[in-house]
Amino acid sequence: MLELSLTHRSYAYESGGIPTNERLEFLGDSVLGLVITEELYKRFPDLDESRLSPLRSSVVNTKALADLARTLDLGAHLRIGKGEETTGGRDKNSILADSLEALIGAIYLEHGLPVAQVKLLEWLTPVLNAALVHGGGVDAKSALQELAAARGLGVAEYEISESGPDHNKSFTAAVIISGAKYQQGVGKSKREAEQVAARLALDILKAE
Repeated sequence: MLELSLTHRSYAYESGGIPTNERLEFLGDSVLGLVITEELYKRFPDLDESRLSPLRSSVVNTKALADLARTLDLGAHLRIGKGEETTGGRDKNSILADSLEALIGAIYLEHGLPVAQVKLLEWLTPVLNAALVHGGGVDAKSALQELAAARGLGVAEYEISESGPDHNKSFTAAVIISGAKYQQGVGKSKREAEQVAARLALDILKAE
């Protein structure tokens, strides 16, 4: 089971079509989502879905999972094809994240959900805590307003402009606080553009 979880499709194809880790990856993705969602649900009883979802996304994403795989030195144990080997496949985010999910699937099948849950939380609690420190799950506009108020800077205002045809519009938002205009955010909706702009302004104010 462990060997299967570490078998990338490139290795499988070069070895005559042996089974790959993709089915285990499919399973592990669901196990991961369930465990993290339940942990967030229990840990933050006062947060609604709009704040829980981005917090989950800050933990369950390709980069976060790949970084975790690196701490486990998972890349050194992967079975990958020669082509992937020569192009740095052992350190590719997508391959590492997928392989970690496959490993989670294998742990679940071999030992059941309780063991998989304990192991996952052992691995991912530091990632979750780091996301909280950096504002994961917190609405960027709300966080910016709270910081601006705390510093006596007044209310954050937004200038919105749009471009492109009706079926493919792009929106640009700029944050203005105490007369100072910060970096612009771009998105496919006004809300997305405002959130991006707010996050950029938040990072600048925190750095100051």
